[in-house]
Amino acid sequence: MHYDIHGRTDAAAPTIILSSGLGGSGAYWTPQIGALAPHFRVVTYDHRGCGRTGGEVPETGGISAMADDVLEIVGELGLVHFSFMGHALGGLIGLDIVLRRPEMIDSLVLVNAWSKADPHSGRCFDTRIALLENTGVEAFIKAQPLFLYPAIWMAQNAARLADEEAHGLRHFQGRENILRRIAALRAFDIDARLAEVKIPTLIVATKDDLLVPYSRSEHLARHLPNAELVLSDFGAHAVNVVDPLPFNQTVVDYLLSNGKPS
Repeated sequence: MHYDIHGRTDAAAPTIILSSGLGGSGAYWTPQIGALAPHFRVVTYDHRGCGRTGGEVPETGGISAMADDVLEIVGELGLVHFSFMGHALGGLIGLDIVLRRPEMIDSLVLVNAWSKADPHSGRCFDTRIALLENTGVEAFIKAQPLFLYPAIWMAQNAARLADEEAHGLRHFQGRENILRRIAALRAFDIDARLAEVKIPTLIVATKDDLLVPYSRSEHLARHLPNAELVLSDFGAHAVNVVDPLPFNQTVVDYLLSNGKPS
């Protein structure tokens, strides 16, 4: 597992691990590093089968296998406890770890995540799979921003999107990895166990998310015993990239109030 460490390096520094979504790249969290670094040791990582980690997503194991990868990093760093922030798929990884090792996580931040996928998200997954299988990698990569960003933001950031597309083509994680990661998203279902997630949890969602209806976050907020929901009108699925300043302030304030920073 390839990971990077940012921010505080002193022995007393609390740690937060950041886990990205389907793309699996630790670089996804670049807009958050500067805000978190003064308070935390910040760990970002490339998911198995993605970026500098490479390899293949296991055929079986789903989200739990991806959580095992995080625990491998935790073991290598010798962490006893930490906070965790996950975007979409990354949020599911965080929930899986909490259910298996609740003593390890001080606080949890879930960004446009869910306990069970909405049928609408399934339609989006079907569309992306059809593009990949029937049209090819270039079409799959070209369509990706439509599921991540608001239309006005895409119109104002055309050069950035062109760079992202070129990078995505150069570093495509592979057909089989994508299909296995989407299958893991679809299979994840912890609705019956939400009451077991008792740690402080911040849920961040956006009303204009095309991929994940914000009702999924409202459902989490209703059923997690110690949850707080922040729902915004703008930012779409990748709200931490589209509108990072208010997102960062919300997350830092929450973690400083509910985590164990020193």
